[in-house]
Amino acid sequence: MGWEDELFALFDDLEDRASALYAAERDLEVADRSRAEYQQVTLAGRLMASVGRSVTLGVPGVGAVSGVVERVADGWLLVAAGDHDWVVVLGAVATVDGASDRSVPEVAWSPLTRLGLASALRRIADAGEPCLLHLRDGSRHDGVLRRVGADFCELVAGEGRRTVLVAFSALAAAQSRA
Repeated sequence: MGWEDELFALFDDLEDRASALYAAERDLEVADRSRAEYQQVTLAGRLMASVGRSVTLGVPGVGAVSGVVERVADGWLLVAAGDHDWVVVLGAVATVDGASDRSVPEVAWSPLTRLGLASALRRIADAGEPCLLHLRDGSRHDGVLRRVGADFCELVAGEGRRTVLVAFSALAAAQSRA
């Protein structure tokens, strides 16, 4: 092998080493960017990607809520669980098992998903069907939602037809009784 071949072999070797160093550095940069981007992912975004999937939610004061995610919106989600539907306050969800590995960023959500918890509860009130309100402290109130305010709802409960006001901040979930 002549000196030119040796020189070209040296250049090839140096080029291979430079490519390997670049690839290793690029892999580290991609991993770092992935970590940085993932910090923008929200629980709501992961649940939005899970619409149509069966999940089990851990909700303190309620326990496990298992069913199919039907809808995710601003601060709440709808879970169909056999004969009952659950409106679960997103802030009350402690764990999710079975969620999609993907996420849907909020900018890609439908305008209908901007409807808040009050809208979901008004729909229950308009239906006039019995429901069970689960509070974050573990207590429950059975009755019919009558009216929904800005940050609370009115439940007509019991045979005495007493009115119970429930603050949204105390609410974990509303379960259909029909």
